[in-house]
Amino acid sequence: MVIGGIEAGGTKFICAVGDEHGNVTERIQFPTTTPGETMKQVIDFFKKFTLKAIGVGSFGPIDINPASPTYGYITTSPKKKWRNFPMVRTLQEALSVPVGFHTDVNAAALGESAFGAAKGLDSCLYITVGTGIGAGAVISGKLLQGFSHPEMGHLLLRRHPDDPYTGKCPYHADCFEGLASGPAIEERWGKKGSELAGNPEVWELEAYYIAQALMHYILILAPQKIILGGGVMNQKQLFPSIYAKLEKMLNQYLSFPSPLNRYIVPPDLGEDSGIIGSLLLGKQACGAN
Repeated sequence: MVIGGIEAGGTKFICAVGDEHGNVTERIQFPTTTPGETMKQVIDFFKKFTLKAIGVGSFGPIDINPASPTYGYITTSPKKKWRNFPMVRTLQEALSVPVGFHTDVNAAALGESAFGAAKGLDSCLYITVGTGIGAGAVISGKLLQGFSHPEMGHLLLRRHPDDPYTGKCPYHADCFEGLASGPAIEERWGKKGSELAGNPEVWELEAYYIAQALMHYILILAPQKIILGGGVMNQKQLFPSIYAKLEKMLNQYLSFPSPLNRYIVPPDLGEDSGIIGSLLLGKQACGAN
Protein backbone atom coordinates (compact mmCIF):
# COMPACT_ATOMS: atom_id res chain seq x y z
CA MET A 1 0.00 0.00 0.00
CA VAL A 2 1.49 3.35 -1.07
CA ILE A 3 0.67 6.13 1.38
CA GLY A 4 1.67 9.78 1.47
CA GLY A 5 2.65 11.52 4.67
CA ILE A 6 2.98 15.23 5.45
CA GLU A 7 4.63 16.64 8.54
CA ALA A 8 3.42 20.22 8.29
CA GLY A 9 5.58 22.20 10.68
CA GLY A 10 5.64 25.89 11.40
CA THR A 11 9.19 26.10 10.04
CA LYS A 12 9.30 23.37 7.41
CA PHE A 13 7.15 20.82 5.58
CA ILE A 14 8.33 17.24 5.14
CA CYS A 15 6.49 15.18 2.54
CA ALA A 16 7.11 11.45 2.21
CA VAL A 17 5.85 8.36 0.48
CA GLY A 18 5.91 5.03 2.26
CA ASP A 19 3.78 2.18 3.54
CA GLU A 20 1.58 1.22 6.46
CA HIS A 21 4.56 -0.35 8.24
CA GLY A 22 6.31 2.99 8.61
CA ASN A 23 8.83 2.43 5.82
CA VAL A 24 9.67 5.67 4.00
CA THR A 25 10.77 5.25 0.38
CA GLU A 26 11.01 8.86 -0.79
CA ARG A 27 10.84 12.26 0.85
CA ILE A 28 11.27 15.97 0.26
CA GLN A 29 11.61 18.95 2.58
CA PHE A 30 11.07 22.68 2.07
CA PRO A 31 10.44 25.78 4.18
CA THR A 32 6.95 26.71 5.34
CA THR A 33 6.15 29.96 3.55
CA THR A 34 2.70 31.01 2.27
CA PRO A 35 -0.11 28.48 1.79
CA GLY A 36 -0.14 29.03 -1.98
CA GLU A 37 3.58 28.50 -2.44
CA THR A 38 3.97 25.68 0.08
CA MET A 39 0.94 23.66 -0.99
CA LYS A 40 1.97 23.86 -4.64
CA GLN A 41 5.22 22.12 -3.71
CA VAL A 42 3.30 19.53 -1.68
CA ILE A 43 0.87 18.73 -4.49
CA ASP A 44 3.55 18.67 -7.19
CA PHE A 45 5.50 16.10 -5.14
CA PHE A 46 2.56 13.76 -4.55
CA LYS A 47 1.26 13.90 -8.12
CA LYS A 48 4.19 11.70 -9.11
CA PHE A 49 2.74 8.77 -7.16
CA THR A 50 -0.38 6.60 -7.15
CA LEU A 51 -1.48 6.92 -3.55
CA LYS A 52 -4.12 5.13 -1.49
CA ALA A 53 -4.32 7.98 1.03
CA ILE A 54 -2.41 10.83 2.65
CA GLY A 55 -1.90 11.47 6.35
CA VAL A 56 -1.17 14.98 7.64
CA GLY A 57 0.35 15.86 10.99
CA SER A 58 -0.01 19.64 11.11
CA PHE A 59 0.98 22.58 13.25
CA GLY A 60 -2.10 24.00 14.90
CA PRO A 61 -4.50 24.74 16.23
CA ILE A 62 -6.52 22.71 13.75
CA ASP A 63 -10.13 21.54 13.48
CA ILE A 64 -10.31 17.72 13.78
CA ASN A 65 -14.07 17.43 14.27
CA PRO A 66 -15.54 15.78 11.12
CA ALA A 67 -18.97 17.28 11.92
CA SER A 68 -17.60 20.82 11.94
CA PRO A 69 -17.96 23.12 8.91
CA THR A 70 -14.27 23.95 9.28
CA TYR A 71 -13.07 20.36 9.63
CA GLY A 72 -9.60 20.00 8.17
CA TYR A 73 -8.71 23.65 8.63
CA ILE A 74 -5.70 25.20 10.30
CA THR A 75 -7.56 27.67 12.51
CA THR A 76 -6.09 30.22 14.94
CA SER A 77 -2.44 29.64 14.16
CA PRO A 78 0.13 32.25 15.21
CA LYS A 79 1.24 32.00 11.56
CA LYS A 80 -1.26 34.58 10.30
CA LYS A 81 -1.11 33.64 6.62
CA TRP A 82 -2.21 30.10 7.51
CA ARG A 83 -5.19 31.03 9.65
CA ASN A 84 -8.44 29.43 8.43
CA PHE A 85 -6.63 27.50 5.72
CA PRO A 86 -8.57 24.41 4.43
CA MET A 87 -5.73 21.89 4.43
CA VAL A 88 -7.78 18.71 3.97
CA ARG A 89 -10.05 20.13 1.27
CA THR A 90 -7.06 21.49 -0.66
CA LEU A 91 -5.39 18.06 -0.71
CA GLN A 92 -8.57 16.17 -1.55
CA GLU A 93 -9.43 18.47 -4.45
CA ALA A 94 -5.92 18.24 -5.89
CA LEU A 95 -5.17 14.55 -5.33
CA SER A 96 -8.56 12.78 -4.96
CA VAL A 97 -7.52 10.51 -2.08
CA PRO A 98 -8.70 10.12 1.54
CA VAL A 99 -6.84 12.41 3.95
CA GLY A 100 -6.12 11.67 7.60
CA PHE A 101 -5.62 14.82 9.64
CA HIS A 102 -4.26 15.47 13.12
CA THR A 103 -1.68 17.57 14.91
CA ASP A 104 2.02 17.11 14.25
CA VAL A 105 2.62 16.06 17.87
CA ASN A 106 -0.21 13.53 17.80
CA ALA A 107 1.26 12.09 14.61
CA ALA A 108 4.63 11.81 16.37
CA ALA A 109 2.98 10.14 19.37
CA LEU A 110 1.35 7.65 17.00
CA GLY A 111 4.68 6.92 15.30
CA GLU A 112 6.53 6.38 18.57
CA SER A 113 3.69 4.24 19.91
CA ALA A 114 3.69 1.96 16.87
CA PHE A 115 7.38 1.70 16.04
CA GLY A 116 9.44 3.72 18.53
CA ALA A 117 10.11 4.28 22.21
CA ALA A 118 6.57 3.32 23.29
CA LYS A 119 6.18 0.23 21.08
CA GLY A 120 4.25 -2.46 22.94
CA LEU A 121 2.73 -0.01 25.43
CA ASP A 122 -0.89 1.16 25.36
CA SER A 123 -0.14 4.75 26.41
CA CYS A 124 2.50 7.37 25.83
CA LEU A 125 2.99 11.11 25.71
CA TYR A 126 5.08 12.77 23.01
CA ILE A 127 6.20 16.35 23.66
CA THR A 128 8.05 18.56 21.22
CA VAL A 129 10.02 21.52 22.52
CA GLY A 130 11.18 23.58 19.57
CA THR A 131 9.82 26.48 17.54
CA GLY A 132 6.63 25.84 19.53
CA ILE A 133 5.71 23.44 22.28
CA GLY A 134 3.03 20.82 21.86
CA ALA A 135 2.14 17.37 23.12
CA GLY A 136 0.24 14.42 21.76
CA ALA A 137 -0.99 11.44 23.75
CA VAL A 138 -1.91 7.87 22.98
CA ILE A 139 -4.21 6.47 25.68
CA SER A 140 -5.49 2.88 25.55
CA GLY A 141 -4.02 2.64 22.06
CA LYS A 142 -5.89 5.65 20.66
CA LEU A 143 -5.02 9.30 20.14
CA LEU A 144 -6.38 11.47 22.92
CA GLN A 145 -8.95 14.03 21.81
CA GLY A 146 -12.21 15.53 22.98
CA PHE A 147 -14.08 18.34 21.27
CA SER A 148 -10.65 19.18 19.85
CA HIS A 149 -7.05 18.08 20.19
CA PRO A 150 -5.04 18.79 23.37
CA GLU A 151 -3.06 22.05 23.50
CA MET A 152 -0.67 21.08 26.27
CA GLY A 153 1.99 23.55 25.19
CA HIS A 154 -0.13 26.41 26.48
CA LEU A 155 -0.27 25.19 30.07
CA LEU A 156 0.12 27.96 32.64
CA LEU A 157 3.11 27.39 34.93
CA ARG A 158 4.55 28.92 38.07
CA ARG A 159 7.16 31.48 37.14
CA HIS A 160 10.72 30.89 38.28
CA PRO A 161 11.44 33.55 40.92
CA ASP A 162 14.61 34.65 39.08
CA ASP A 163 13.02 34.89 35.63
CA PRO A 164 11.92 38.42 34.64
CA TYR A 165 11.13 37.44 31.03
CA THR A 166 7.55 38.38 30.09
CA GLY A 167 6.97 35.54 27.59
CA LYS A 168 6.74 34.97 23.84
CA CYS A 169 3.28 33.47 23.25
CA PRO A 170 1.06 35.92 21.27
CA TYR A 171 -2.03 34.58 23.05
CA HIS A 172 -0.93 33.92 26.65
CA ALA A 173 2.52 35.56 26.98
CA ASP A 174 4.07 33.40 29.73
CA CYS A 175 2.49 29.98 29.19
CA PHE A 176 4.76 26.92 28.80
CA GLU A 177 5.41 27.68 25.12
CA GLY A 178 5.85 31.37 25.87
CA LEU A 179 8.53 30.65 28.47
CA ALA A 180 10.37 27.59 27.14
CA SER A 181 10.13 27.37 23.33
CA GLY A 182 13.14 27.95 21.11
CA PRO A 183 12.07 31.52 20.22
CA ALA A 184 11.55 32.28 23.92
CA ILE A 185 15.07 31.07 24.72
CA GLU A 186 16.49 33.24 21.94
CA GLU A 187 14.56 36.35 22.97
CA ARG A 188 15.34 35.92 26.67
CA TRP A 189 19.07 35.29 26.26
CA GLY A 190 19.82 37.09 22.98
CA LYS A 191 21.14 33.98 21.21
CA LYS A 192 19.73 30.79 19.73
CA GLY A 193 19.72 27.77 22.02
CA SER A 194 22.32 26.04 19.86
CA GLU A 195 24.73 28.88 20.70
CA LEU A 196 24.09 28.62 24.45
CA ALA A 197 25.13 25.02 25.10
CA GLY A 198 27.86 26.07 27.52
CA ASN A 199 25.62 28.31 29.66
CA PRO A 200 24.25 26.15 32.50
CA GLU A 201 21.89 28.87 33.76
CA VAL A 202 20.00 28.71 30.46
CA TRP A 203 19.32 24.99 30.78
CA GLU A 204 18.61 25.06 34.52
CA LEU A 205 15.78 27.51 33.83
CA GLU A 206 14.57 25.47 30.84
CA ALA A 207 14.60 22.26 32.88
CA TYR A 208 12.58 23.99 35.61
CA TYR A 209 9.74 24.78 33.21
CA ILE A 210 9.83 21.43 31.41
CA ALA A 211 9.85 19.46 34.69
CA GLN A 212 6.94 21.49 36.00
CA ALA A 213 4.90 20.80 32.86
CA LEU A 214 5.78 17.08 33.04
CA MET A 215 4.50 16.95 36.60
CA HIS A 216 1.10 18.22 35.42
CA TYR A 217 0.96 15.77 32.52
CA ILE A 218 1.96 12.80 34.69
CA LEU A 219 -0.59 13.62 37.39
CA ILE A 220 -3.40 13.97 34.82
CA LEU A 221 -2.58 11.26 32.26
CA ALA A 222 -0.15 8.83 33.95
CA PRO A 223 1.31 7.69 30.61
CA GLN A 224 3.46 4.58 30.52
CA LYS A 225 6.21 6.44 28.63
CA ILE A 226 7.10 10.09 27.99
CA ILE A 227 9.07 11.03 24.88
CA LEU A 228 10.73 14.44 24.63
CA GLY A 229 11.58 15.61 21.12
CA GLY A 230 12.11 18.84 19.20
CA GLY A 231 15.14 21.00 18.56
CA VAL A 232 15.55 22.27 22.12
CA MET A 233 15.80 18.70 23.41
CA ASN A 234 18.94 18.20 21.30
CA GLN A 235 20.63 19.76 24.33
CA LYS A 236 21.08 16.38 25.99
CA GLN A 237 22.28 17.97 29.24
CA LEU A 238 18.65 18.90 29.82
CA PHE A 239 17.54 15.36 30.62
CA PRO A 240 19.41 14.79 33.92
CA SER A 241 18.36 18.22 35.15
CA ILE A 242 14.72 17.52 34.24
CA TYR A 243 14.84 14.20 36.13
CA ALA A 244 16.25 15.85 39.25
CA LYS A 245 13.78 18.74 39.24
CA LEU A 246 10.80 16.50 38.55
CA GLU A 247 11.70 14.19 41.44
CA LYS A 248 12.01 17.18 43.76
CA MET A 249 8.68 18.66 42.63
CA LEU A 250 6.79 15.37 43.04
CA ASN A 251 8.38 14.81 46.47
CA GLN A 252 7.97 11.00 46.38
CA TYR A 253 4.25 11.30 45.69
CA LEU A 254 4.32 8.77 42.83
CA SER A 255 6.15 5.60 41.90
CA PHE A 256 7.17 5.39 38.25
CA PRO A 257 6.99 2.24 36.12
CA SER A 258 10.74 2.47 35.45
CA PRO A 259 13.71 4.68 36.40
CA LEU A 260 13.27 8.22 35.06
CA ASN A 261 16.05 7.82 32.50
CA ARG A 262 14.01 4.99 30.94
CA TYR A 263 10.60 6.56 31.56
CA ILE A 264 11.33 10.01 30.06
CA VAL A 265 13.37 9.49 26.92
CA PRO A 266 14.29 10.95 23.51
CA PRO A 267 12.37 9.60 20.51
CA ASP A 268 13.59 6.24 19.20
CA LEU A 269 12.59 7.33 15.69
CA GLY A 270 14.64 10.52 15.93
CA GLU A 271 13.39 13.19 13.57
CA ASP A 272 11.17 10.65 11.77
CA SER A 273 8.53 10.29 14.51
CA GLY A 274 6.16 12.78 12.90
CA ILE A 275 6.47 11.66 9.30
CA ILE A 276 6.08 7.97 10.21
CA GLY A 277 3.06 8.85 12.32
CA SER A 278 1.63 10.77 9.35
CA LEU A 279 1.86 7.61 7.23
CA LEU A 280 -0.16 5.85 9.92
CA LEU A 281 -2.78 8.63 9.81
CA GLY A 282 -3.02 7.96 6.08
CA LYS A 283 -3.47 4.26 6.76
CA GLN A 284 -6.33 5.06 9.14
CA ALA A 285 -7.93 7.37 6.56
CA CYS A 286 -8.28 4.61 4.01
CA GLY A 287 -9.71 2.20 6.59
CA ALA A 288 -6.76 -0.18 6.67
CA ASN A 289 -6.35 -2.25 9.84
